[in-house]
Amino acid sequence: MMIIFQNIHKYLFNCYSFTRILVIISLVNCTNGYSQGKKLETIYSTVMVNTKGYIVSIVDKKTGREYCPKGLSSPVLTLVSGKASILPVAAKFTPGKMELRYPNGAVASIRVQLQPQYLRLQLLSLEHAPNVDNIVWGPYKTTISQTIGEIISVVRNGQFAIGMLALDDNTTSGPPTDGDFGVTYYYIHSPDPVKYPLPSHLKEGQKFKIGGDGRSDVAFFSQPEEYFRMNYGNGAVLEPDFGSSICLHSRNRRKEQMIRFPVLPDNLDGGYNSARYQLVTPANIGFDGSAIALYACPDSLGLSTIERIVLKEGLPHPEVDGKWIKDRAARRPDIAWSGPHDSLAVYALRLGVKGIQDEGWGEYYPDFGEKKWGHNRISFTGNRHMDLPSYAASMKAQGLRYGLHTLCEFLQPGVSNSVAPVPSDSLAIMQRTTLARNIAPEDTIITVTDTCYLNEFGGWEGNHTNVLKIGKELIEYEGITTTLPYTFKGIKRGLYGTKKGSYRAGDTIVKLQPNCYRGFAPDLNLQDAYADFYGHWLVDGGMDYIDFDGLESCMYQGHGQYSFKRFFRRLFDTYHQAGGKYLRVMGSSVYEGNWHYMSVCNVGGDPNMFDPVNNKWGIEGKDIRYVHESNYLPPTFGIISYRSDWSRYDLENLQAKSIGWEATYMLGLSQQSVESSGEKEAAFTAYRAWENARNAGVFNAGVKAQLKDMDKKFHLEQTGAHTFSLYTLKENRQVNIPYQQDFQEIPLYITPGTSLREWTLRVHAPKAAYAEGLRVRLPNGQIIPVDTRMADGEWIILRDGQLSVADHNRRVLRTIAKVDSGLLSMGKSAIGVAARETGSDKIQLESVSIITTQVEKL
Repeated sequence: MMIIFQNIHKYLFNCYSFTRILVIISLVNCTNGYSQGKKLETIYSTVMVNTKGYIVSIVDKKTGREYCPKGLSSPVLTLVSGKASILPVAAKFTPGKMELRYPNGAVASIRVQLQPQYLRLQLLSLEHAPNVDNIVWGPYKTTISQTIGEIISVVRNGQFAIGMLALDDNTTSGPPTDGDFGVTYYYIHSPDPVKYPLPSHLKEGQKFKIGGDGRSDVAFFSQPEEYFRMNYGNGAVLEPDFGSSICLHSRNRRKEQMIRFPVLPDNLDGGYNSARYQLVTPANIGFDGSAIALYACPDSLGLSTIERIVLKEGLPHPEVDGKWIKDRAARRPDIAWSGPHDSLAVYALRLGVKGIQDEGWGEYYPDFGEKKWGHNRISFTGNRHMDLPSYAASMKAQGLRYGLHTLCEFLQPGVSNSVAPVPSDSLAIMQRTTLARNIAPEDTIITVTDTCYLNEFGGWEGNHTNVLKIGKELIEYEGITTTLPYTFKGIKRGLYGTKKGSYRAGDTIVKLQPNCYRGFAPDLNLQDAYADFYGHWLVDGGMDYIDFDGLESCMYQGHGQYSFKRFFRRLFDTYHQAGGKYLRVMGSSVYEGNWHYMSVCNVGGDPNMFDPVNNKWGIEGKDIRYVHESNYLPPTFGIISYRSDWSRYDLENLQAKSIGWEATYMLGLSQQSVESSGEKEAAFTAYRAWENARNAGVFNAGVKAQLKDMDKKFHLEQTGAHTFSLYTLKENRQVNIPYQQDFQEIPLYITPGTSLREWTLRVHAPKAAYAEGLRVRLPNGQIIPVDTRMADGEWIILRDGQLSVADHNRRVLRTIAKVDSGLLSMGKSAIGVAARETGSDKIQLESVSIITTQVEKL
C-alpha cells in the first residue's frame, strides 16, 4: 500500500542580471530605516534583520538582486499558543546572539552563527512563555515562485535558491498543524506560462482535491495537464501574491494534544479518507535547542550547499560507493525480483545492477517471535530452497545489495504478536475514556463516562475498524449512544483470541488507531522497538536493502515528521551498531522526516509512471517527477516490469530516458519473462553498455538533453573500455492496419543519411482467429508470401537482411527470405502488406520501423 500523503509546488522564473551599480543601490536601500539592525552575511548572500526581529532583505551578493518581497517582512521566530501566532516586537543584537521580545512578555534568546554557506540559528532559551506550544522559524517570504520544494523547505528560480534545513529531529517542516503534516492536494501552477498557459477558468495557486476513490495508488493521480501539480508537504508554499514562503517549526511534545487529522482539502469524495479526532500522547521532547540552517545561494549550488550543511552539522549522510545518496552520480536502477531465484544473481551481474528488492515474499510483516523470516524460504526450481541469511550472504559476497519488501510498522492480527493474543500496551490510540460501571467477562453492555469522539468510525483512512482495548482484551464495537448512559453498540468481546476480563468503574479504556488494512499501529515507544527489530533483522539476515511500503504507518502516532525522524534515526543507529554498513532504503514516499535516509523512492509502476515502449510519461509519473525534482530527489519510473515481447530498443529506451531525466527505477524481472524473450541476449548486452557508460560518466548535459527527447529512442554500443557509440533512432509506429487483400503502403521514412535498423509487423487477432496468407511487398515490387498461420501477438521481423516469423516473445520461428539492404534505401521507401484472401475486420496489424538518424561517439 503506497498511500502518499505529502506536498509539492513550482513557479515562474526571475531574471538574474544586475550591474554593480544596482548592487550598491540595492544595499543602500536595504539599510534605510533599520540602520540599527543586523546584517548577516555568507559568501553568497546578505540577510538583514531589523530592530523588531524581522528579516527585511535577502540579497544575492553576486547580482545584487533582492529576494524579499517589496513592503513585506518575515519574523525570525514566531511563537504559537493554541492557534494564535505571537510575533516579535523588538530585537537586540550582541556578538553571536539575537534576543527577541514579544508582546506577551516572552523573551527568546537565539544563537547566531555565520557559516560560509549558511546561517545557523538556534534557540537557546525562551522565557516567560508558559503557554507557548510551538515555535516557528519564519515563515520567511521570498519573491521566488518557479520551483517550490515543499518537502524540504526550498524555493528556486533557476538562478537562486533559498531554503532552510532542520538541524534537530524535533524541528520539522512547515507550520504547526493538527498531526504536523502537510496534506495532499492538487494546485494550479504553470512551470512555463508561455509553453503551458493557464485556461481562463483557472488561476495560480487554486487548490483541488486529489482524484479517484483513494483505494489504490493510481486513484490519487488524475490530472494530466502540466499546470496541475500534486502537493506533498508544507515546508514551502506558493504565494501567488508575491512568490513563496518557507518555514520550519518545533513543538512542545510533552503536552498531550487532541487533533483532527487530516484536514481539507485532502479528503476524497465518498469519505474513504476523512478527518478524525485523535488524542496524541506525549513524547519527552520540547522545542528547547531547536536549530536551523538558513541558506541562500546560486541555484546550481543548492544541493552541494545542503551537503555541506549535512556534513558540518552531523546530519545523516548515507553514502553508496563513496557517493552521498543525494548526489546525482549515485542515481542507479534497481531490480524488483519475483519467482524462482536460480538466475537472479546471474542477471544482476550481467546487467550491472547492484540493488535488488525481492518481491517474491510479498509484503513482509515484522514479527518479534522466533520465526523472524516468516514461513518463507528462498525458492529455486526443482523445489529446492535456501534460508534467507545464507542466500543474502551469497549475494553480498558477489557485491549485490539484497533485501525485502516490507509493510513498515503495520501490525496485523494473526501476524504480529504485538496485537494478539496478548496485545501490547504500546499500540497507538485515538481516544481514551473510563468505565462508568464494573463489567464481568461475559458482559456485553459497556458504559463509559463520556463519548470523546468514540462515535466516529475507524481512523482517518476510513476503513471503519472500531476496536477498543482495556487491560489485555480487545473489543469490537459499532458505535456509541449520544445520551447518558453512554453505552457501546454491537459489542464483541475477546477479539482476535484475547482473554475476556473483569474491570472496574474508573478503569481506562482506549480506542486503537487502525491502519488501512484493518490492523493497528505502534505508538512511539513500540515504534522504537520496531526500528531496533529491523536494524538487527537486516544484519542477522545479511541484507543491506529494505523497501518500506506503507510509510504512512509513521503518521498514525500524530507526531508528523518527528515520528519519521525518530524511526529512521533509531533504525540506522541500530543497524550500524549491529555491524551494518550501507543500508539502501526504498519506500512508498518521501517526507521531510525521512529525506536524509532515503536512497530511492521508486513508487508506482508502468504504465502509470512511464511507458518505455510508447515513450510516454503517465499522470502519476508526471506528478511525482515534479515533486521529486523540486526537492532534490531523482524522478522515478517506479517499477517497470520487463516484458518478454519487448524489443532490445524498448529496454534500451528505459535506460536512455532514465539517464536523460536522471531518474531511477526498479526493473521488474523474473526468470520466466527473461528466458521467454527472443531478445534476451541482445537486450542484456545493450543494457550493460548503458550501465558501463553511466559509470564512466560519458553523458554530459548536452547528451542528457538529447536522451530526454520523447520522440526518439537510442541504441548504445560499447567500442572500448570507456568509449561508446550512441545511435539516435526514430521509431515510426502505425496501428490498426487493415487485414485485407489490397496492399497497405507503410512508409519507412528513409532519408539521405539515415538507414533502416529494424521493421516489424505484429498481428492483433481475437482468440482462435489467425492471420493466414500474409504477403510482404518490398520497395522494388518483390512480393514475399508468409506461408505461416499467425496467431495474436506474433511477429514478422525484418532485421540484418533477413525477413523472419517470430512468436509473441520475438523468438524467431523461421526465416522466410533474405533481403538486400540496398532495396530499403531507394528513393521513397515503403513496404506493402496484404492478405492473400479477403481479410477479417477483427484482425488488425501493427507496424514499427526503426530508423537510425545519427551516430555520436562518446
